[in-house]
Amino acid sequence: MASPATINNTEGIGAMQFYNVKTRESVEVPENQIKKTKMERKTAKGKQVRYAVTAEVNGTKLFKFVNEATYNSLKVPEAK
Repeated sequence: MASPATINNTEGIGAMQFYNVKTRESVEVPENQIKKTKMERKTAKGKQVRYAVTAEVNGTKLFKFVNEATYNSLKVPEAK
């Protein structure tokens, strides 16, 4: 079974699997609808960086945390 953060490169179109909490099912989102974001915050021990990807499907916003390697490998625009 593939990891949910795995990008499936079938036929040149990448897709990422998200979990839609509203419908309680997994959703495949094409790479062209995904945006990535990096969140940084200052903590007592230093700086914490979290990596995430976002998408919107049928009016529902989807959000998923990913590791740094997955974040860097994505060729999608960064969210503002």
